[in-house]
This record gives sequence, structure tokens and C-alpha cells, in this order.
Amino acid sequence: MDYEQRARDTADCLLRYRTDEAGWKVCRRSNNVVVSWRPSTEFPGNVYKGVGVLNGSPAKVWECLKPEPNGLRVKWDDNVKKFQLLEQISEDVAICRTVTPSAAMGIIAPRDFVDAILVKRYEDGAISSNATNVTHPSCPPQSGYVRGFNHPCGCICVPISGEPNKTQVFSFFQTDLGGLLPRSVVDSFFPSSMADFYSNLAKSVKSLKDL
Repeated sequence: MDYEQRARDTADCLLRYRTDEAGWKVCRRSNNVVVSWRPSTEFPGNVYKGVGVLNGSPAKVWECLKPEPNGLRVKWDDNVKKFQLLEQISEDVAICRTVTPSAAMGIIAPRDFVDAILVKRYEDGAISSNATNVTHPSCPPQSGYVRGFNHPCGCICVPISGEPNKTQVFSFFQTDLGGLLPRSVVDSFFPSSMADFYSNLAKSVKSLKDL
């Protein structure tokens, strides 16, 4: 598998999601965050888009979001219990395993995901984390976890002109949770989970010293 190309294709996909306004339906608004969805073209489910403005420089927001073992994300994100580096492919592409706890009052059992993740910086100062599912010989499915599959997903931190201490954050979730979950459980989980994601991220950014 060409991990590098797969990760770069994912970044291109997220950029299209960011700029393509067609077909999104708003499903949740809270605290200046808007969550929308539309049918996925990647799998028989939905792709969810979150857009919000956070108080904090892009550097501070990225410090909380960047995908790295022992990083801040494991501490503030309720949906990330463990984050492991399996293989560093290149300077900006890595294969990682993410473990999530049970959710929805135990209806959703613990999951694990194996992804190729690309960190990409843009000329306008934006920076993104882009992930999609892959297989890796060091990490077959394990007992105690349902293997889930992330289709192109990630976060993009975008500077706001004239507002150095604010950051626009796009988030995209497009996840096949696996298992035999009722569709209604999945459809209600993601919008509320994404609202919590922004709330917890904002608290984490606020707690950081200036960067």
C-alpha cells in the first residue's frame, strides 16, 4: 500500500470538502459552531463537517490538535483514549493507531482505528491533520476492540485576517464505526460528539500559555 499517496489524496479530499458548499445540511448549532452533514461518497454513511471560531492563535489551537503520541489531544478529547505511532513513513506522514472509549452510554463499544495521517501546511498559514484508514502488518484487529474505519477525515486550522488571536477550525468526520450499531445511534452520536469536540478544544486552548 502506498501510504504516502493515500495520505496526500486525503488532504486533497478535505480541501474539497472545505470549499464545496453544495449539499450540506445543518444538524446542530451551538456556541458559534455549526455542524452539517451530507451523504458520503466513500461509504454507506454520512460525512460530517464542523466549522467554528476559537479564541486562540493558530499555533495554540494546533498545539492542542496535532496528532502525536503523548500530545495534548489524548488529554482533552473524550473520544481519544490512546494514540500510538506505528510507523513514521516520512517527515509529514505517519501510520497511527487511535483507541476510543465506549460511548453513547455503553451502546458503542471501544473501537480502534489504524490510519495514515498527513500533517500539511498551506501558503495562507493554515495547517491540517488528514487521516484515512489503512492496514498495517504491526496492528491486526485485536480482541476487546471493534475495528473501525476512518474515511477521509481531519481538522484544518485557518488564520483569520486581522484577528491573530482567533482561529477558524474546520473538522471533518467520516467514520464507519463497524459492528452492528443501529443507524439512529450513529446519526445522533456524531453531531453531539462534534459539539463536545469544539467545547473541549476551546477549554484546552484557553488553558495554554501563549505560544
